[in-house]
Amino acid sequence: MSFSILTTIRALLAPDHRVSCRTGLWRRILSELELRGEGRHEAGAFLLGDKTNGRLRVRDVVYYDELDPNAYSTGVCVLHGEAFAKLWTICRERQLTVVGDVHTHPGAARQSESDRTNPMIARAGHVAVIVPRYAQPPIVHSQLGLYEYCGGHTWYQQNNKLRGNYFYTGWLAY
Repeated sequence: MSFSILTTIRALLAPDHRVSCRTGLWRRILSELELRGEGRHEAGAFLLGDKTNGRLRVRDVVYYDELDPNAYSTGVCVLHGEAFAKLWTICRERQLTVVGDVHTHPGAARQSESDRTNPMIARAGHVAVIVPRYAQPPIVHSQLGLYEYCGGHTWYQQNNKLRGNYFYTGWLAY
C-alpha cells in the first residue's frame, strides 16, 4: 500500500476547492499583470492547467500580449482570432488546457457588461478571475471577482463566504 504524506496533509488542511494555484505562481501572475498594465490599463492572461475530478489546477500562464501584441491598445483586453490559434498551439505543446482567465480592472473587481457578454472562452466551467486596482498590491482574496461560465452568456458568481473553498492559492495547492 502506497500513500503520500503531502496528499494526506492536503486532504486534512486544504479547503475543498474548485480551482487551485500555488502561492508562488499566483504572486508572479499578479505581479506580471500589474507590470503589463502599467497602472493605467487592463492586462490579462489565460490560466493553463488540467482538470481532475472536477477540480481545476493552474500550472502555467500565458499573457494576452504574448498572444496579441495589441491586446491592450484600447485600454481593455481584446484578443483577435489569431491569438487563439497561438493559444491552442501553446496548450498542445505544454500538454495543458485553458482552465480560466484572469484580468485586471481599474476599480473594484466587478464583471463588466463586456466581460459578461464576451467570455474569453465560451465553454461551461471556464473560470474568470477579475483583479481590482490593476493588480496593485495589496490584493487579498476577498477583493477578487470570481465567476464561472455556465453557457448562454450566464455566469455564476462566487460569493464571499465560499471564495476560500472555490479558489485556493496556498502552498498545498495540488
